[in-house]
Amino acid sequence: MQKNKEFLSKIKKIIPCERLFIDEPLANHTTFRIGGPADYFVLPSSIAEIAELLKLAQEYNISVTVLGNGSNVLVLDSGIRGLVLKFAKEMSYIRHEGHHVFAGAGALLCDVSRYAAELGLAGMEFAVGIPGSIGGSVFMNAGAYEGEMSNIVVSVTAVCKDGSIQRFNKEELQFSYRHSIFHENHCTICEVELAFQNGEHTLIRSKMGDFTTKRETKQPLEVPSAGSTFKRPPGHFAGTLIEQTGLKGLTIGGAQVSPKHAGFIINAGGATAQDVLNLIKEVQRRVHEKHGVMLYPEVRTLGEP
Repeated sequence: MQKNKEFLSKIKKIIPCERLFIDEPLANHTTFRIGGPADYFVLPSSIAEIAELLKLAQEYNISVTVLGNGSNVLVLDSGIRGLVLKFAKEMSYIRHEGHHVFAGAGALLCDVSRYAAELGLAGMEFAVGIPGSIGGSVFMNAGAYEGEMSNIVVSVTAVCKDGSIQRFNKEELQFSYRHSIFHENHCTICEVELAFQNGEHTLIRSKMGDFTTKRETKQPLEVPSAGSTFKRPPGHFAGTLIEQTGLKGLTIGGAQVSPKHAGFIINAGGATAQDVLNLIKEVQRRVHEKHGVMLYPEVRTLGEP
């Protein structure tokens, strides 16, 4: 796509060239290892930089996409138009004040979980194996093993589209199953404040070890995927319905229903986004035909067809 030279020159006044990439292949930045190029791929290192970038994008009517750690997303083969943000390492900080932990949106969920465990703080053991960033996990209200982010989030600092910085308390976040207010307000999560309970270090580590073993035993962690493909339908488990329909191992192109866990669609080698979308539709069709239950994707599709 032809680039806006004036917009690009103004980005360079905010971000040094070593953190700015043109037509960056997003397959390099997603856990699916799938995705076309980003027009402008930027690594902001501070809330101030994010605010300036969002103001600039609004001024030029350029769309903005925040990628996070690249899990739980499927980037289309045509890539993403506009500005794509992935946080620089400076936005991956973790610190604590008493029972509260503050994390930059780029910090990995598993790192925050382990950080809390080392302090003897309980409540985030469920997150030890979730391959996402703390910002993405709040955006999606990520969860596992009967725990979810809404249980521990106190507040979120975010930058809105006009560049204003706002703090959202828990009530304002409107958490529900795999949902938060950020799906609607399109603000960019920058920092998350979490609250914990005192716990016994040994017990916390033991619980985390059990969850890690379960994941390694049951989930296809050894191959690229976006994580669980479908949301849990009321009264059912998506993986169980897919397995009962006989779809384990079903393959379209390079995309495959994992033979290890039917709730995961994996990149078995050379998969395109279109392969994945076609496989999702086929799984939906067959499960609905057999069980009368419609499965809805948990994985977010990014980009334009």
